[in-house]
Amino acid sequence: MAKQPIVPYIRESDFAVRKPWTVAARTLLDYLLVYIQEGECLFHVNEQAYDFRGGDFCLIQPGSLTVLEGKTNSITPFAHLDWFYDERREERFPTRPGQIDITPYRHLLQPRLNDLQGIDIPVRLRPKQPIQLRSRFLEMVECWQHRNPLMQLRAQTLGAEVLHTILEDHSEDLKQTEKSAPQPMNWMTSFISFRLSEPLSVSEMAARANLSPSRFSAKFKEEFGVAPHRYLLQLRIQHAKELLTNSAHGMEEIAGYCGFADIHHFAKMFKKEAGVTPGAFRKAGQTNESTVPSE
Repeated sequence: MAKQPIVPYIRESDFAVRKPWTVAARTLLDYLLVYIQEGECLFHVNEQAYDFRGGDFCLIQPGSLTVLEGKTNSITPFAHLDWFYDERREERFPTRPGQIDITPYRHLLQPRLNDLQGIDIPVRLRPKQPIQLRSRFLEMVECWQHRNPLMQLRAQTLGAEVLHTILEDHSEDLKQTEKSAPQPMNWMTSFISFRLSEPLSVSEMAARANLSPSRFSAKFKEEFGVAPHRYLLQLRIQHAKELLTNSAHGMEEIAGYCGFADIHHFAKMFKKEAGVTPGAFRKAGQTNESTVPSE
């Protein structure tokens, strides 16, 4: 299953107005999305034949052995692109005819969408709103022809919209699969961190996770090893330590930034967790800094 974030990157794109044509066998490293605007085509993907006519969309995924043929005069806007971000995208390339064994380039192979849980996207796409998909794709190809930054950004944005449409069209069972599968809680760290200065109850956290408070608490403890309220307190104390060490904020300000009701509650909970008062912690940090020998 792919771990990289989805960030479309268009590598090569054009409208491809051609007389009958053939691209010999090759194995793709990236994605090839083709719209048959006019004409008839015969594509072999992993030795399976697909006939395409005007109005059809074809998506060929990485690692696929392909032979492409335009049987008539045709207009076939296309894009070689990545869907997933990785640091090697500048090294990846559209493979050339005859490049069937891509073992030397295996490290450049993009993840496949069909390796994601609950997704099965066919070579012949089944768009629910073909006019909308066509419009977005053709605009994407047009924008990519321009080399100025704004048009390039627009092309990549349209690439994301095209992918979103494809995923929605071909992931009917995805939501049901997600509901039945265990849901990770790793997003909860960020959710809590951004709300350290706010009152935050276990009930609110549970609602955000679409779970009952009891089920949420059990699941949270199973994943993080501590109860939600305990985890929240630890984050608040850690943040307080950072502010005491690295800022000149007063105790009342720090108490507010860390979500404590008042300075007295802050001092009480800090001493309980850290073993010293906030003032003593700050003083000890300043003392340690002043005793560090100079080089």
